[in-house]
Amino acid sequence: MTTTLIIGTQWGDEGKGKVVDYFSKNADYVVRYHGGNNAGHTIKVGEEVYKLHLIPSGVIQGKTGVIGNGVVLDPEMLIKEIDELTKRGIKPKILISDRTNIIMPYHKILDGAEEKYLGDKKIGTTKRGIGPCYSDKVARRGIRTIDLTNKNSLSKKLDQIIPIKQRILDVYNIDKKLDKKEILDAYIRYGEKLKNFITITHIELNNAIKNGKNIIFEGAQGTMLDVDFGTYPYTTSSHTIAGGAAIGIGISPKHINSIIGIVKAYTTRVGEGPLPTELFDKTGEHLQQKGHEYGTTTSRPRRCGWLDLVVVQHSCMISGITKLAITKLDVLNGLKQVKICTQYQLNNRKIDFFPANIEDVRKCKPIYKELEGWNKIDKDASKLSDLPKEAQEYLQYIEKELQVPIALVSIGPGRRETIEV
Repeated sequence: MTTTLIIGTQWGDEGKGKVVDYFSKNADYVVRYHGGNNAGHTIKVGEEVYKLHLIPSGVIQGKTGVIGNGVVLDPEMLIKEIDELTKRGIKPKILISDRTNIIMPYHKILDGAEEKYLGDKKIGTTKRGIGPCYSDKVARRGIRTIDLTNKNSLSKKLDQIIPIKQRILDVYNIDKKLDKKEILDAYIRYGEKLKNFITITHIELNNAIKNGKNIIFEGAQGTMLDVDFGTYPYTTSSHTIAGGAAIGIGISPKHINSIIGIVKAYTTRVGEGPLPTELFDKTGEHLQQKGHEYGTTTSRPRRCGWLDLVVVQHSCMISGITKLAITKLDVLNGLKQVKICTQYQLNNRKIDFFPANIEDVRKCKPIYKELEGWNKIDKDASKLSDLPKEAQEYLQYIEKELQVPIALVSIGPGRRETIEV
């Protein structure tokens, strides 16, 4: 039995979809433990490209995908995603926790309203209702998947919730009247379509562990979007770190054998908030264009910068990462010089930790280690020694600084463009 947790170490968009797909070949289950359809995972198989938002990446390999209790689920979007895969010849095997919270229409409306209200202090959310849904979950006003299978139960909950949400909409001066019957009928229809997928997933997974099955736990966003340990308040609303997996799935932490941290060979982020190594020059343009750095979910251009090892070290410490997967190394092709941030300069002192105060983060100036660049990586490279000497030295420096071994290097978007160490 092997259980592997795969998480992002930066601000998301590290290439988790490809890495999860790659390791899924030996898995029985692939499990999402947090987030919603604000995340997007891209998988390339030959000439086919799959963009998933809710369904775990392993379904492309024919594995059973599990949506855990820690996820917030938009049932309309999930049904569309299932239908799209089915049309392309993949009938996904999916299990959904009966405890998963449901994104409702008022969550999406409120998400947009709150962003508009914040103005230039906006968080930069995807406006998919993620934050408001998590807020209701914590406030114990959430609708869960099990409620979609019982019209009477859902009706009673909506009787309590809708008047509250209507008052909030009125406060925001939103001219929208919530129609209980319309919402109830729509979500009961979703429940009908999804009822065969809804089950007690934590029992299924704990039994699978007892029976020696291989399981991959898939993170949706990166560590720096964690609601506690990221660039708060410019974060998501869930726990993206390793500790969030046990809660979002319903297993003991002792059952996680290894934790793979995915590190993009440079740094990107979508949305608002400080990014210490952000580049505004031709190198930043190079990274954005060569890396095709546009959000899978929103199509927004990603902000790009040099690799920030202060961030990655922060992630390795908090999540106890045991192996590294380096992605998009090929995007650095053609740069004469590459840089890695090793410390920050903050108010006349050097620091090697990530500050909690967002205003301090804004003031941080990166301190760089400069390394020689390389011309090109051969797409047929199958081992590290096939890489240019300078690229090997770049990887060796990362490994040495973090004191965590590299297990995989991605040199392109396809499955075959992968070096397993």
